[in-house]
Amino acid sequence: MSRQPKISKRTLEQWLSEYAVSHQNLINKKIHWLCVPTIFVSLLGMGMSLSVWFTLVLSALVLLFYIRLSTPLFLAMGLFILICLSVMASMSWGFKAWAAVFVVAWIGQFIGHKIEGKKPSFFEDLQFLLIGPAWVANSLMQRR
Repeated sequence: MSRQPKISKRTLEQWLSEYAVSHQNLINKKIHWLCVPTIFVSLLGMGMSLSVWFTLVLSALVLLFYIRLSTPLFLAMGLFILICLSVMASMSWGFKAWAAVFVVAWIGQFIGHKIEGKKPSFFEDLQFLLIGPAWVANSLMQRR
């Protein structure tokens, strides 16, 4: 029995196609376009309130995941992380406030999936937690 590698060799297009399967309903899509970036920024906020260096290292690792998939995605997500960090620097929110935002945004996600009638993609593969932000970024990049 062979073990699957920890990091999938799927292309960005394969990841986005698989992600799109459970994101067809327009209401669910709109909820995700709002909640996925909100979850991302709230994770950064919680992290920054606990350990700046650890959060920056994790952010760099996330960016390594994205650069393996696509240079434009890497640049878009790098810019998004910089914007998030800039916004957080101007706010004096603590861990509890960011955690509350995180919980509310996840409730929104699960409502969207209830409307869609499909379970979240990350139930199949945790790497989809990184594909959600890529899906939003890709949607925005295609609109230009």
